[in-house]
Amino acid sequence: MATRRPPMTPAYRFVLAVWRPIMRWSRLTVTGLDCLPPTGPVLLAADHDSYWDPVAIAVAAGRVRQIHALAKSTLFDKPFVGSIMRGTGQIPVDRGGSNEEAISTAIDELRNGACIGIFPEGTRSLGCERRARAGIGRLAEAVPEATVVCVRTNGSVDVVRLPKRPSITVEFFRPAGGEVQPGEGAAEFSERLLAELRECAPREIPGRKRTAAKLRAQADADSSGAA
Repeated sequence: MATRRPPMTPAYRFVLAVWRPIMRWSRLTVTGLDCLPPTGPVLLAADHDSYWDPVAIAVAAGRVRQIHALAKSTLFDKPFVGSIMRGTGQIPVDRGGSNEEAISTAIDELRNGACIGIFPEGTRSLGCERRARAGIGRLAEAVPEATVVCVRTNGSVDVVRLPKRPSITVEFFRPAGGEVQPGEGAAEFSERLLAELRECAPREIPGRKRTAAKLRAQADADSSGAA
């Protein structure tokens, strides 16, 4: 088990240098960073409404350590973006697949002392309530010594809404229910974490005016259909 703080890769340092000015302009406020251990295996669970969530979280956590996130595999297919994703140690995930290889890679990285970031919802909420996927529960079961940390992000959807200047908050905290409890399944654990995340991070509609209007209408329709 690794006990030294893992060094950041050059590519990761590069993207943080690019993103930090954007996050300063976005008035990024970070709380609870002391909940994120600088060394040892960490499972970082986050809510997801905007493409800017992983940017805000990476910059916020960058004072402490590098995050190896599970990210959609299509990003790795783009030449420049793919090289950045690989250089920063991200892990490709195929939506709709079993992703056993991704889970296995994440487990190996955890056991080597990495911080693995994962969105329990698996994708952006788009303003809709989504069930949690069992992935983070499976990782927690496989590496029980990993520290589980939650991170809420609010306001990131406003980054693209110029000329409005956003105010992004990123809050790190330990789950009130602790790590996986005896008799608690992977899916139940994931749902518990998601519920805690969403307590103070209401689902937000992303996009500029026209896109946001379409997504809001779709979210309202889905909500009415489920009622």
